[in-house]
Amino acid sequence: MSMQKHSHARKNLLTGDWVLVSPQRLQRPWQGQIEKPEKAELPDYVPDCYLCPGNTRANEIVNPDYSGSFAFDNDFAALSKDSDIDAAVSNLFVARGESGRCRVICYSEKHNLRLSTMAVEEIAAALETLSDEFIRLDTDDQVSYVQVFENRGEMMGCSNQHPHAQIWASENIPDEPAKELTTQSQWFRESGSQLLADYRDAEVDDGTRVVFANKHFIALVPYWAVWPYETLLLPHRSFSAPHEMTPDERFGLAECLKAVLFSYDSLFDTSAPYSMGFHPRPSDGQPHPEWLFHAHIYPPLLRSATIRKHLVGYEMLGMPQRDLTPEAAAERLREHCE
Repeated sequence: MSMQKHSHARKNLLTGDWVLVSPQRLQRPWQGQIEKPEKAELPDYVPDCYLCPGNTRANEIVNPDYSGSFAFDNDFAALSKDSDIDAAVSNLFVARGESGRCRVICYSEKHNLRLSTMAVEEIAAALETLSDEFIRLDTDDQVSYVQVFENRGEMMGCSNQHPHAQIWASENIPDEPAKELTTQSQWFRESGSQLLADYRDAEVDDGTRVVFANKHFIALVPYWAVWPYETLLLPHRSFSAPHEMTPDERFGLAECLKAVLFSYDSLFDTSAPYSMGFHPRPSDGQPHPEWLFHAHIYPPLLRSATIRKHLVGYEMLGMPQRDLTPEAAAERLREHCE
């Protein structure tokens, strides 16, 4: 039986989780919510935006009149600098202190830009700032992991449309990178090679899930994708952290990011929402030959600019499930790449 027509489950090699794929469900009629996308033209400067140059933030700090990228401590950090709490000692009520630092990176001084509309050179410059931030946090003895992420669009809970990302540097390794550390370490011990490098090469040979590729990076819809148009970005050269990229590789990543995010905008005819994040190796001072630097992009859209994928019902109580196969999703995204 064809996996493009019949239900089956696929294993996520990075987390060990399974996803149910049900392509036959695409034939069912849709009678749910349908809305037209709202298109609003934003100015390049907004007087009451907390992130625009020269404006006063909520804590009364005034932004410099910056040009390009700009980084600062998050005014409402999710992690305390010193979380010295008493850990729970009961087997039933378990807690621990979790300290760290939270930073914000504005990609550009222009409020109306986003990664899909920025020039590749501008994205590369923002990635260089991100790499500099990683170096500073990576060498902090109190930090075990540096998570860079961006929530784009109101649908993803983004409180400010100014183009920006966040960095949460935590005392402990968060759950998702911890799962990836376990699987990649096991693969490396058993095979002597990197899991994601082997997977990347297999995807290149297959080709059906590849969305975009250049000399330095490849973007694909992973074989085990949960979100309909989820993508995974992988480098062709093995390195484990953002500051290890050469200038050419940084430009290649910028080009790859722009192409994929533009394909979302084009496919859904809107400024597409998404959550995106980079997964570098842990910042625990240990060598990590098993780890390949990579990025995940999770757009929630499914049928249109306003029809989103929800993890509900069986997916909350059983396991993740998708109707559109990763192969079909990759084909649609390829058609909308620049």
